[in-house]
Amino acid sequence: MANHIFDFDGGRELTTMGASWFVSYSLYFYKDKSHLNWKNIPTYQTRINVFSRTKNYHQYWLMQILEMNDTNLNKNEIGLDAEEIKKIAKELITLLERCNSQENNNT
Repeated sequence: MANHIFDFDGGRELTTMGASWFVSYSLYFYKDKSHLNWKNIPTYQTRINVFSRTKNYHQYWLMQILEMNDTNLNKNEIGLDAEEIKKIAKELITLLERCNSQENNNT
């Protein structure tokens, strides 16, 4: 795993999962059950546990990932490059904003 800890809210947990893995699993979880790149990491079950208990950070983390260094995002074993990771993050931010808006309208 990474030698540094992301310096923002929940950064320790995101570091535990890895930013690229987090985006890949988020795509699977929130939008596309056919996307399985996140399974390329043998420790995915432990990472899923972290993902599940940190849902309050997900949208915020996706926004932080848009600002991350492409070279660092390219260092992953899930088969996605930085451009794809950021594109997915943008799509998921829009999706989560829409879901949150609908939830607020229903209360």
